[in-house]
Amino acid sequence: MENQESKKEPMYVAFSTQKGGAGKTTLTVLVASYLHYVKGYTVAVIDCDYPQHSIAEMRERDFKTCENDEYYKGMLYEQFLRLEEKKAYPVIESDTKEALNEAEDLIKEGNYDFIFFDLPGTLNNEGLVRTIASMDYIVAPISADRLVLESTLDYLISVRDNIVNTGKSNIKGIYLLWNLVDGREKSELYEVYESVIKELDLPLLKTFIPDSKRFRREQSASHKSLFRSTLFPADKSLVRGSNLDVLADELLGLFK
Repeated sequence: MENQESKKEPMYVAFSTQKGGAGKTTLTVLVASYLHYVKGYTVAVIDCDYPQHSIAEMRERDFKTCENDEYYKGMLYEQFLRLEEKKAYPVIESDTKEALNEAEDLIKEGNYDFIFFDLPGTLNNEGLVRTIASMDYIVAPISADRLVLESTLDYLISVRDNIVNTGKSNIKGIYLLWNLVDGREKSELYEVYESVIKELDLPLLKTFIPDSKRFRREQSASHKSLFRSTLFPADKSLVRGSNLDVLADELLGLFK
């Protein structure tokens, strides 16, 4: 196990962006599950992306599938034994006003390394500003789409100028992450975008996440290898080429 033995304050991490469809919810689940079930860390997820609450809904869907399917029920039991009776990480349905209180309650009950927050994409409410200011790290997924990129950059500039630069936040780092990268796209396009990002002095992660149908693979009646789940890590055969493992290692190197 790669977990740390001594109890310490967990790190608050948010995959956060202003534009829907950038992949923040999927990335939250993938990274949380990979760190919890593969890397030996103990994580929790607080879903305050009202009204969708996509991660809370996914957890409910995952549990129902396991309850009604002997194959997944067996997988869950085998994993429980293999991970020395380690339970599934908690997914708390919340909102921006209560998220930090929910996190404090979790910390009282257990020893967590990371608490991930799935946040709504607008800064126009006081609860969200307070929650973002309490994050240790923010990772903003971007794609080579002008609207997505401009929206995300505007959002991060606002976070940096109005929250981080006040000196009244816990934020230690804000990072951009190329997501949904189409291998057929010309690299020149990314070079143009990256020059803009560099001018704005926003750090960009080295890892990129390719666009792939595998990211939508959940538990199903066909029992195909799954990728996105709150109860299981992504299948090893699907992790290859996804860069999920590379991303997790890069993030762990930054989250200190």
